[in-house]
Parts: sequence; structure tokens; C-alpha cells
Amino acid sequence: MTFPSSLDDRANTAGIVANRVLTTLLVAALIGAVVLPFAAMAPNRLVSGQAISVIEALLPWQWSGLGGLALALALCALRRPLPPRRAHLLVLVLAPLWLLLVAYGLGDYAHRALQDASPAARVSQSAAFWVLVFCPTLMIVDALQRLHAGLALRSAYALPVLVGLAALFAGGTFDALSIMREYANNRGTFAAEFRMHLLLVGSALGPALLIGLPLGLLAYRRPGVRGPLFATLNFFQTVPSIALFALLVAPLSALSDAFPLLDALGVSGIGATPAIIALIMYSLLPIVRNTYAGFAGVAPATIEAARGMGMTPRQLLWRVELPLALPVILSGLRIVTVQAIGLTAVAALIGAGGLGAFIFQGLGQYAIDLVLLGAVPTIALAVVADFVLQILVALSRPAGAR
Repeated sequence: MTFPSSLDDRANTAGIVANRVLTTLLVAALIGAVVLPFAAMAPNRLVSGQAISVIEALLPWQWSGLGGLALALALCALRRPLPPRRAHLLVLVLAPLWLLLVAYGLGDYAHRALQDASPAARVSQSAAFWVLVFCPTLMIVDALQRLHAGLALRSAYALPVLVGLAALFAGGTFDALSIMREYANNRGTFAAEFRMHLLLVGSALGPALLIGLPLGLLAYRRPGVRGPLFATLNFFQTVPSIALFALLVAPLSALSDAFPLLDALGVSGIGATPAIIALIMYSLLPIVRNTYAGFAGVAPATIEAARGMGMTPRQLLWRVELPLALPVILSGLRIVTVQAIGLTAVAALIGAGGLGAFIFQGLGQYAIDLVLLGAVPTIALAVVADFVLQILVALSRPAGAR
């Protein structure tokens, strides 16, 4: 995520605010904390429960600590008294403390609220919690961008924050929350569905790369093929995911009935087969387009110089064109991977399994925490995959390239 550079008001302009992004996020967090409920206390997993405000949920030292952090962050947003760089560095210290304090406060409230409650009672996070989590996260992103931090520095910075959150999990801070109780009740199933989610994504990305890379190279080499190829792939993208999954059920069922060997191999109208085929079809356009764009972006002078050195077409492809096009190709893979992780959740509707199974079970039972048990890991998996592929894109760039 990036913020426009025009929002950095450190130039000589009028006003006392130096960082409008930070100011906006602080105001949003304050409004969310005042207006929205922080947690919900319910007699069981199926009832919405009573809304609990931030002041009711947190102990005095917790909400006053959040107030102090907010005040310090507000000073960082002003033109004075801190220099811009020092203000950004201070944000990188204060925002994670805010994030960890909010997370700890929710878990601590859940433990306190359930001490004298019935065994079926549940405590869930509500809208203000998410606002108070997302706002400091965006503050961190903004501060890193303003400091022009590279991926190596961002990775090193993220490590202690992740360690802090892991310590809260390991210490049992969140065990009383409804989502963690759902996880405890579905521990074995969760592990199996998580593996299936990864398997579906990997089974789709492999064939998509094997098909998409040659097609992208073909579009680059043969301009006449480019138009019809992109038009066909664009058509696949216009079909809604649920509709595409449904359209594959009938023909695959007919094939498995007509050819017993396919049925013995596991090919059927429901399950993993239509899910993988649909994911491959959705993945082709970004891979093909980025492959074409990567090769098309290689400077003609570089190609002429390589030919002048006596390189054969095969050597030119593998030693010059492909290495220079690789960052753009990996950017396409990054898009496809995040897209596939999200779409795989929808594939649970046709019996493919994966984390989407919890989402649709929760919707059917009106159990929001069961929905979150599938949705939150899916989001986390997409964020991790995106970050890892960002690192690969940066590493693949030639020395001296930005």
C-alpha cells in the first residue's frame, strides 16, 4: 500500500500540520473508539451479544495508555516541535505499542468478562477493535514510506512486532476470545483445511505458470496473436468466480461418467478439479500480460548489443531477455498468488475445501467468529505471500535498478 507523496506536507506550506495522513488516521481512530463498540459479550456463539465500549472493556491504565500514545502521535503529526525524520521514527515506535496494547486489552477483557459467566458465553471483537488495529498499521506503512525504507529494513522492523504478537498468543492472552474457542473446537479440521487451501493454490499456480509464460512470450514474438489471445483471457476475467465454478460442474461430471479412468483419478464435477481449473483460468491473464510486458520492456539497444556479441536466439532469451523481464513477471505472479488465495476461499462452495469451508459454515450457522476463523487466516496468508513476492521482485532487479 502506498500513499501519494503530495500528502507529505513537510514543504514550506502554511499550517501547523506536517503529516495529514497521520492526522487523518488519528482522527479516524478517535471517532471509531468513541462511536463504535470495542467488544461484544454474548450468552452463546449464535447471539450478537451486548456491545461493550472501549472504556468499559479496558482497564484505566490501558485506555489511558492508549490516550497517551495518541497524544504523542498527534505531536508527531505537527510541524513542530519534532523534525520530520525524528517524528517518523517516533511513529515507528509508538504505533506498534498502540497495536500491541489494543490486542492485549481485548484479550485481557475477555478473560475478565468470562470469569463468572456461563461456559457458553462468548466475547468477540467488534468494529472499534478493528479500527484501532488498522489505523496504527497504516501509520507504520506511511512512516516507512516517508523514510524511504527498503524491504530489508521493513523486514527487520516487522520482526519484533510479529514476535510481540506471537508472545501474546503463546501466553494465552487471546484464548478466551470466541474466535480462539472456535479454533480450539476445530483444531484438527483447521489444519487439514489450511493444508488443502495451500494445495489448491499451489496446484493452480504451477500449471498457470507453465501455460502463461509461453503464451506471454508468444504474444511478444507474434503481434498477430496478441489481440485474440488477450481478448480470450479478458473474457475469462469477466465471468464471476461463483458462476465459473458452477459452469464447470456439468461438463466435468459428464466426463467422469463417460471415462471411468478420470473418475478413478479423482476428476469430478465437484471438489478440487473444477476449483483448480477455474483458478488456472483466472490466473492466466495477469501472468500472460506481465510476461509480455516484461519482454516488451527490454531495451532494443540491449538486444542489439547482445546480438552484436554473437549470441544465438536461445542465449539471448535466457541470458538477456528473461533476466531483465523477470521483475515484471514476478510482479504478475505476485498479483496472481494473492488473487488465487482469495478465490480459493470461494471454491469451498463446490466442495473443494480450504479455509472457505469455515466461512460458509459460519454464514450458514450465523456464527461470525467461525467466519473469521476462515477469513482472518486467508487475509494473513495473502499478506505474507505478497510480502515474500515483493522481496523476490526486489532481488530479481538488476544491480542499480530501482
